[in-house]
Amino acid sequence: MKNMVLLIIVALSLRVFGMINENDSDKKNGLDFIKSNNLLNKVSYFASPELEGRLAGSPGYYKAAEYSASVFNKIGLQKPTDSYFQYFEVEYNEIKEPILFELIDKNRQIEYKLGKDFVFRGFTGSGDIKADVVFCGYGLSDSFSGYDDYKDIDVNGKIVMVFKYNPRWRIGEKPFANGNPREKSAIAAQHGAIGILFVSLPNDVNPQKTIGSTIAGNGEQDLDFPQLHVDLPAANDFFANSNTSLNELQTKIDKTMKPASLELNCSAKILVDAKYDKYRKTMNIIGVIPGTDEKLKDEYVILGAHLDHVGKQGDTLYFPGANDNASGAAALIEIASAFKNANIQPKRSIVFILFSSEEAGLLGAEFYTKNPIFPLDKTVAMLNMDCIGYGDSIQIGNGKSSPILWKMAKKIDDEYFDMSVDNTWSGGGADAAPFHNNGIPALYFVTTNSYEHLHYMTDKPETLNKILYEKITKLAYLTLYEISTGNYKREVILK
Repeated sequence: MKNMVLLIIVALSLRVFGMINENDSDKKNGLDFIKSNNLLNKVSYFASPELEGRLAGSPGYYKAAEYSASVFNKIGLQKPTDSYFQYFEVEYNEIKEPILFELIDKNRQIEYKLGKDFVFRGFTGSGDIKADVVFCGYGLSDSFSGYDDYKDIDVNGKIVMVFKYNPRWRIGEKPFANGNPREKSAIAAQHGAIGILFVSLPNDVNPQKTIGSTIAGNGEQDLDFPQLHVDLPAANDFFANSNTSLNELQTKIDKTMKPASLELNCSAKILVDAKYDKYRKTMNIIGVIPGTDEKLKDEYVILGAHLDHVGKQGDTLYFPGANDNASGAAALIEIASAFKNANIQPKRSIVFILFSSEEAGLLGAEFYTKNPIFPLDKTVAMLNMDCIGYGDSIQIGNGKSSPILWKMAKKIDDEYFDMSVDNTWSGGGADAAPFHNNGIPALYFVTTNSYEHLHYMTDKPETLNKILYEKITKLAYLTLYEISTGNYKREVILK
């Protein structure tokens, strides 16, 4: 009994002299609520076939949003307005059955498999076409440099095959423009083409496989212009009658910086039904823990992660998006739950945001910064989590722009986990970028070697590194805790 009394007296003395933070026990209690099994259970739901890849504006995304809002309500997060939802509108394209892609020449007819040999671009148009295929290099017609893959080739009424990405070289000082799929498709259509086959650069060390993607670029949707991404083995089948190959053609074009377009002496058949909606409702999901300090409660720290992914194609193919970004969304919910379960009373207000439409170009985060519910000039920091479940160590991005914030998170990692690398960058990154661009200090939590399954059908819960995932979630929690309890003063960001 005497020993117990003595321990209490020592502890109280240490608190008086500032050697023990009175909130340490709360902080550690919250840490104990974050467990890998809980994280993975939520990831499994978000990545399930039921949610069909969570394409922003889809029924699957709405289910994910409703579920997230119900959890916010259950754990006691406040609504920022009369709803947890911040609505806005995005383009939406549903790729339905029937689906077909075939090579046809006088000797062969090859039917390719969706998901293995090809996928459609997220904003493909519809079509039921059969036409000759023409290779058109990088698919550029650049008035500034004079480089034109369409100059000496007739593509009228034909399907063009082009490299998905622009050259890494340039003619003159200005880089090539019009590098996005919608822009390259528009150039092809202007020259009379009726469909386009994108292929990865074959001479890359690890050429990109066919991925699901809703990045489209500027311009209006062409409702009747199919867009496919064809895997290299399938694409090379189209060169059997041409006495050359994709590798040789890329080498030639890159060496001479001149087009090498040619007829491929074969045809393709494409069948796809796409339903496009220019204005489809989607939403960010927002919950709040109000601050308790009279001076600091009107300051805000945001924890964000995007909820959307790239959806499905037809009845047989969907992109689970377990790492990207069911991992970040689940972590955000678990961190919010930890704060509430441990009854932590932050001095600053915490705003939890699950963003929509990151995959189409950070649209949800952009919308929030243009329509903030809480003043941006009172937002002291933004922490973003994206692709945090797969890899082998932790990266904390944007440290060159927000070095004080970065050093805080790095110090926490050194003390608790020792899993973060020193590499960082500037300019925000992912959904942190719009906040950084508005002068808000930000950190971007991600893992190293995180993208092996990015936008592939293989991005499934069983691929995640549960130990790493739990630790990076705890690191984000502890960093949020320090900021919300007042142990950080908003810094001026460095560009």
